[in-house]
Amino acid sequence: MDRSISWKRFFRQWGAFIILGGGVVLGILYFYLQNPIITEAVLASAVRQATPLVLGAMCGLMGERAGIINIGIEGQMLLSAFVGYLVNAWTGNLLVAVFVGVATGAVLGLLLAFMSVTLKVDQIIGGTVINIIAVGLTGYFYQAGLTTKGKLAPIALGKLAELPIIGRALFNNPPITYAAIILVFVLHYVLFYTKWGLRTRAVGEHPRAADTVGVNVYRVRYINVILGGAIAGLAGVFLTLEAVGSFERLMTNGRGFVALAVMIFGKWSPLGSWGAALLFGMTSAIQTQIQFAGVLDIPHQFIGMLPYLLTIVVLAGVVGRSRPPAADGIPYEKE
Repeated sequence: MDRSISWKRFFRQWGAFIILGGGVVLGILYFYLQNPIITEAVLASAVRQATPLVLGAMCGLMGERAGIINIGIEGQMLLSAFVGYLVNAWTGNLLVAVFVGVATGAVLGLLLAFMSVTLKVDQIIGGTVINIIAVGLTGYFYQAGLTTKGKLAPIALGKLAELPIIGRALFNNPPITYAAIILVFVLHYVLFYTKWGLRTRAVGEHPRAADTVGVNVYRVRYINVILGGAIAGLAGVFLTLEAVGSFERLMTNGRGFVALAVMIFGKWSPLGSWGAALLFGMTSAIQTQIQFAGVLDIPHQFIGMLPYLLTIVVLAGVVGRSRPPAADGIPYEKE
């Protein structure tokens, strides 16, 4: 009886995801048989376009699993992208630029944690402050003449990169794309199979109960939000040092907010968020391919709206059915 209830709960929670994923897989197989080259190109593009989204989603879920809403993912990504771009332009050292960009995201995470945990500022306002700071600083200090000195190049993983369908998409990518995929599984394990993950989830669901058994609620929230900021920083440097190779004002283009939709669609889990990010990445890759091929005789702006329309549909259909951590967005007052 208990096993039956467990299976029903599982399919109620993940059934739509499984059906949608199965449909996508069947569609990929069909189009691969029709045109293998274009299909592999779309899949490779989908994985890379999903990278900043899943990194942003992991930033958000690390905070929300501990009870802190992070609306500032967009700003964390933007400022980290800019700082990484500047450091690379000045030093020519990609490794240092990535490190400084990630550190920038962590510092912004520390700022959000200080506002939310210590000052108990409304968390939505705290995240909005970070977004405004990032837009202001990057716009003021932006120098159009600077260019990055090199990009992170793809690394083919031997014969794996030659596999049909998935080889080019999963095994011939630059380092940050690989790091994002690895982080998904690492964070899933840490969140659901370690003592730290148990404490994080306890703080996000019932911080007072966690406090009574000796868990330092403030410390858990600080560490999670700072580490989440570092992951958002990695998403930022992905844009300038791996994907584009340059910086433009507002180049995150709403990805931080789309990452929040990805997190919600993925039900606050790393693996679910990755699946949702791949779906969004696939939509972006397809609309790019449509524009490139000129298949539809309509303005390109309408085709470019596809990923954002998907975001609206997902939020409208999923938000009411997904339950966030119970203490999400609620400041904790220690007695």
